[in-house]
Amino acid sequence: MRGTKTRIAPRLGVIFLIVVPTIATSPARAAWPERPVKLIVPFPAGGSADVVGRIFAKYFSEKLGQPFVVENRAGANGNLGAASVATSAPDGYNLLFTTTGPLVFNKVIYKQSTTFDPAKDFTPVVEVTQLPLIIAANATLPAKNFQDMVAYAKANPGKITFASSGNGSMGHLTADLIETNLDFKMTHVPYRGSAPALNDLMGGVVNISIDLASNYAPHVKAGTLRALAITTPKRWPLLPDVPTLAELGMPNFDATGWMAIVGPAGLPDDIVARVNKSANDYLASKEGAEMLDKLGMVPVGGTADELKTFMASELVK
Repeated sequence: MRGTKTRIAPRLGVIFLIVVPTIATSPARAAWPERPVKLIVPFPAGGSADVVGRIFAKYFSEKLGQPFVVENRAGANGNLGAASVATSAPDGYNLLFTTTGPLVFNKVIYKQSTTFDPAKDFTPVVEVTQLPLIIAANATLPAKNFQDMVAYAKANPGKITFASSGNGSMGHLTADLIETNLDFKMTHVPYRGSAPALNDLMGGVVNISIDLASNYAPHVKAGTLRALAITTPKRWPLLPDVPTLAELGMPNFDATGWMAIVGPAGLPDDIVARVNKSANDYLASKEGAEMLDKLGMVPVGGTADELKTFMASELVK
């Protein structure tokens, strides 16, 4: 045994002499970002997430010194785009700008086809904003208000068609919750995102749409669509005359949409901190507050840990 130790010791000494200088002289990780960053929006262009994502991409480009490029990867209620970020390298060059679906709902709705676990495969960065959903109707609906719609739906089961941004989307789940609470049935028509759902509502293909409210406000104000209800506990400042579902016989009803930025699991703390600070700076600025106010959205911000806790609470709900 002594002879063995004598032979190994010199070898260890040689290894030590070789390795230590290598470690000592290896360069530190380069400052991020050194090249363009992809901001993946997992929905088609023109929807709420796309609009807000592009606003933040422009700000990040100016603030962080490299282009932030929005890339729309739609499909499976956001799963395709989200999966592309979940499986990307945790180097900060692929970030996800998304709504609730990929971060919460899809885990329990697409149990067989979802290839990622939002609690394990993403690094929370920052919650950006919250906003209500809206129940919007066109002239094809033979009802002038929410109560009339419910009465018509009960008398004509399945005859009312409603659009959402996809199977398992927040609009779809909100509709299910309303139907269950008030005991009536509509026919769901899922789309590949908010923009095509809105287009078909405007074109009279479907009777109503339940979706994030920001896309619909201009059309309601112009009189081309009717807003039947808002899904948040309080009325929405952008359409203050539209009643909440709580006011219409569904006490404590709350379906609030939100948007957030996440990265792949293992995203370094310094990158998380830079994106988080930049987002919070914009949300706290006059420009950011005014921009989101025009869209009828409430700025949120906060820490990455707060987003992690919020995502977990939303999954429980």
